[in-house]
Amino acid sequence: MVLIMSTMTRTRDIKTALETFRQHGGVLKTSQALTRGIHPAALYKLVHDGHVTRLARGLYRLSSAREFSNPDLAVVAAKAPDAVVCLISALAFHGITTQIPRAVYLAVPRGRYAGLRLRTPPVKIYRFDVPTFNQGIEVHPTDGVPVRIYGVARTIVDCFKYRNKLGLDVAIEALRFARDRKRISNREILHFARLLRQDRVMAPYLESVT
Repeated sequence: MVLIMSTMTRTRDIKTALETFRQHGGVLKTSQALTRGIHPAALYKLVHDGHVTRLARGLYRLSSAREFSNPDLAVVAAKAPDAVVCLISALAFHGITTQIPRAVYLAVPRGRYAGLRLRTPPVKIYRFDVPTFNQGIEVHPTDGVPVRIYGVARTIVDCFKYRNKLGLDVAIEALRFARDRKRISNREILHFARLLRQDRVMAPYLESVT
């Protein structure tokens, strides 16, 4: 794409494009920008002039927007809007772990998301059972992007379910932190424990932190 501006990208079009970014939290995918009337040449001009920053392929952010608090989550949510942040990443988001995720832990429905391709940021994909996939999802606006993430109770149970991969100590720590910091009750946790068939596994641990 050349730097020569067409009549479509004169000053008025650039101002309109900037306003469109502001109206959508400062972040747009290429497809979103195009459907909202931003001409490709105008988008290129915005990047070239430093008004917009390219976060990843096909994802742009208004340069004047405040710094991202969770840039990796925002990028992943924009590029994979139907997936759900889970396990260690969800624990970190909710502040109930001492673990530092080195990738974004992402849940997708088993057998229904084979086409997911993400190179940046690094992700760890977990395929969750379809019948219970949508249970316990919360949506948190993060850096202008709606992020789908499992709630505290669901995440704790998921960690017990994947304890052989994550470590039982991670799950137990999260349970203790959730009780102390989030005031999550056994009743809330048991709902998901039964749903995910982890109630027998978790029973002694729930009793020990009561």
